Amino acid sequence: MDFSIPTEIQTTLDDLDAFIESEILPLQHADDNMRFFDHRREWARTDFDHDGVPREEWEELLREMRRRADAAGWLRLALPEEFGGRAASNLEMAIIREHLAHRGLGLHNDLQNESSIVGNFPTVLMMRDFGTPAQIAEWMPGFLDGTRRLAFGLTEPNHGSDATYLETTAVKDGDEWIINGMKRWNTGVHHATHDIIFARTSGDDGSPVGITAFLVPLADPGFVVEHYWWTFNMPSDHGEVSLTDVRVGDDAVFGRVDHGLELAQHFVHENRIRQAASSLGAAQHCIDEAVAYANQRVTWGKKLSINQGIQFPLVELHTEAAMLRQLIRETAWRLDQQHHMEVTHQVAMCNYRANRLACDAADRAMQTCGGMGYSRHMPFEHIYRHHRRYRITEGAEEIQMRKVAQHLFGFGRK
Repeated sequence: MDFSIPTEIQTTLDDLDAFIESEILPLQHADDNMRFFDHRREWARTDFDHDGVPREEWEELLREMRRRADAAGWLRLALPEEFGGRAASNLEMAIIREHLAHRGLGLHNDLQNESSIVGNFPTVLMMRDFGTPAQIAEWMPGFLDGTRRLAFGLTEPNHGSDATYLETTAVKDGDEWIINGMKRWNTGVHHATHDIIFARTSGDDGSPVGITAFLVPLADPGFVVEHYWWTFNMPSDHGEVSLTDVRVGDDAVFGRVDHGLELAQHFVHENRIRQAASSLGAAQHCIDEAVAYANQRVTWGKKLSINQGIQFPLVELHTEAAMLRQLIRETAWRLDQQHHMEVTHQVAMCNYRANRLACDAADRAMQTCGGMGYSRHMPFEHIYRHHRRYRITEGAEEIQMRKVAQHLFGFGRK
C-alpha cells in the first residue's frame, strides 16, 4: 500500500502555494490589511456598534480574495465540471484543507468566516441534487456570482441536536404556505438574500418525516432578524430570527415536501471530513509553532526544548496528529469509493477527534509559549476560539460519538 500523497495532488498543493505567494500574500499585506490577521484582528473584523457582525471592509477583502481565486481556477475546485469546477475528490479536498490550515492564519484560508481560496459551496450541491429544474435555472447562477446567498435556519431556541422536534410550522393555504416560528444561529443571515427554513408540515414531534425545507426571502415583512448572538469567536453573524405569517409559494419548497431533513444530512459527511482535515492542519500548525518557540527560547541558560516537561506533551499531540492524518485520508478515500452511510461512523470519528485535537494543541502551544502564547500576537487564541465551536456545530461531539456507538454496538440497525 502506498500512503504517500498522490503526485497529482502534490502538484496541486505546490500550485496552490505558488498562487498564495503571487496573488494572496501581496493582497494581505497591502493597505494595512494585516490588521485583519495580526493582534488587531478581532477588532478590525468586528463591527461592535452594529450587533458584532463582520465589518464591510473585512468582507470586501474576502470577496476580492475569492474573486482572484475564482479567476485562477481554485475557488470552485470541488464543484462538478458543469459548474466550473474540477470535481475534486474527497481525498484531494481533505489533503488540501489540511495543507491550507497548516500554513496558519492568512487570507488564503480563514475559517472564522468559512473562507478559503478553495471553496466548499454546500448550497450548490444541495440545489443540484434537490432543486427543481426551474429552481436550478434561477438559483445556480446567483450562487456562483454571489447575488444569491443562503442562511441556514434549522436550529431553534428550544431545539438544537433534536431537530425532529421543531416548533416552527408551515401550513398550506391554497397555493401558499404560511410559516410561523423562531430560528436561532442563522449563520450568514446578515448578508443573505434567503434563508433555508425547516418547518414541520405534518407528522408528530420526534418524527424525521413531516419536516419541509423552504427558500424564504429575507425581504418578506414577516421575516425579522431580532438580534445577533455574540460569541466566543467574533465577529458573529448568527442571527435570532422570527417568522410571523410569512407566506411563500410552492416554488419555495426546497426538496420533497415532508422530507426536508434529507437536505440537512446531504452534505454533512463531505463537510465533516473537510472540517476534520482543517482542524488537523490547525493542530499541526500549533504544534510546529510551539516546537519552534521552544527551540529558540532560552531559560536558565538552556533551550526551553531540553525539558521533557515541554517535549512530552507536544510529542503526544504530534503522535495523535500522525495517527489521525491516516484515518482522515482513509475515510476520505472510502467516501470516494463507497456510499457515504457505509463510512458515517468513520467520518464521525475523524471529526470529533480532530476538532478536539485542534483545541488541545492550541491550548498546549499557549502553555509552551507562556505569556507570548497567551497574547494575541501569536495565533493560538484565535485558533482555539474558532475550532472550539466545531466541537458543538456540525453535530456536537457527543452526537458524533453516539453515531460511532450505534455502529459499534449495533443500535439502530434494521
